[in-house]
Amino acid sequence: MTWSSRVLKIHPAVMVLASFLCAIIMGALLLKLPNSTKSGSIALIDALFTATSAVCVTGLVVVDTGSYFSAFGECIILLLIQIGGLGIMTISVLLFRLFGRSISFRQRMILQDVFSHTPREDIFRLVKSVFLFTVITEIIGTILLTVHWSKVLPFFQAFYTAVFHSISAFCNAGFSLFSDNMMHYSDVFLLNITICFLIVVGGIGFPVLYDLQSRFLRKNRGYKRLSIQTKAVLATTLVLILSGALMFALLERQTLWETPSLSHRLLVPLFQSITCRTAGFNTVDIASLKDATLAMMIFLMFFGASPGSCGGGAKTTTLALLTAFILSRVQRKRRVNMFKKSIPPETMTRSISLLLVSIGIISTVLFMLLIGDTGGNHLFPHRQGDFLAYLFETVSAFGTVGLSIGITPVLNLWGKCWIILMMILGRVGILTFSYIIIGTSATHGIEYSEENIMIG
Repeated sequence: MTWSSRVLKIHPAVMVLASFLCAIIMGALLLKLPNSTKSGSIALIDALFTATSAVCVTGLVVVDTGSYFSAFGECIILLLIQIGGLGIMTISVLLFRLFGRSISFRQRMILQDVFSHTPREDIFRLVKSVFLFTVITEIIGTILLTVHWSKVLPFFQAFYTAVFHSISAFCNAGFSLFSDNMMHYSDVFLLNITICFLIVVGGIGFPVLYDLQSRFLRKNRGYKRLSIQTKAVLATTLVLILSGALMFALLERQTLWETPSLSHRLLVPLFQSITCRTAGFNTVDIASLKDATLAMMIFLMFFGASPGSCGGGAKTTTLALLTAFILSRVQRKRRVNMFKKSIPPETMTRSISLLLVSIGIISTVLFMLLIGDTGGNHLFPHRQGDFLAYLFETVSAFGTVGLSIGITPVLNLWGKCWIILMMILGRVGILTFSYIIIGTSATHGIEYSEENIMIG
């Protein structure tokens, strides 16, 4: 059996995971180069952690990006963010077509799983639209952010800063060149709205963007209905953003009203509601927030972005399906319906399984982090442990969010390895890992006589 024939037999899920792991390893090696850091050296685990956070578009950092890395190192991180946001297979397909080579059936299968919920023949047109939309959106973001930073920085530095944060925001990475992230700009309207726009567009998913483009921007194509996925994603995203902003404003009203700036009071809740979904930027000190606020943010981080987007988490569609499932059972309906469409039972089973497995993995990693805690790095002296801090960190890694109460830099080797695993799991997806572990073919097994059991 030749090497090429062996590659063709590799399952798409394995190829996706392998591509991300290769990008992470290459990124870590590049960050280990003396030119990548200002001091000329970085610990291997820190280089691996940073590369994983960049490729998985998370934003958790163990060293300050702007002060620790050189311009070369920052460019490496930015390249890893862009590769991780678009996806390695997307970029490879574009390069194949650029050089006139056809893409394989396996590559089509991978792109089908990533970018489309139903089989389609125009998969390359979809990929090309994804790439063009990404470039155009990031250019628009760069222009708007350059307008802002050119007022306080030299033009070239303002342009470089704008490029970095535009790509980081659209890819939902959350990496920032500033030590305090965006806290210094909490009341700047242009910056806040631009970053929020980039995060939302990058987080709702490329299939939704392509569906909207086909529905509203293409002429002479006839009437095209929006898919149920597009409707579910848009509705869920809107509800989460508005409810999250309202809850944040309500829970932190005392702190917000201490600031006389009206724009600060309005922008901070909106920004944090949007960014804690998948992005990881922050305009307030996360460690200073109330426990109830952190719990609300953990909920938003857990579900994260939408399928086929730059973000991770259990996904907004999972939340939409679970809500529809609960409502149907309360109303004693046999089928789960959304937007006058019935959801296949297999899809409902997968969404429930995804939820349970995600909770199980988060609980396991949280337990392992608590075991590895030596007790010397407590963030809250009045508590016996940093349970909330570790939970927040674990869910942030799983949702590829990047927000942290401040525990990331003080993680030991054990903790960094577990967070690295969570970032990879969150970006590649729980279902992808389940395909790798148990395969895709289901067996009926042995059927026995039924017997009821009490529940509740």
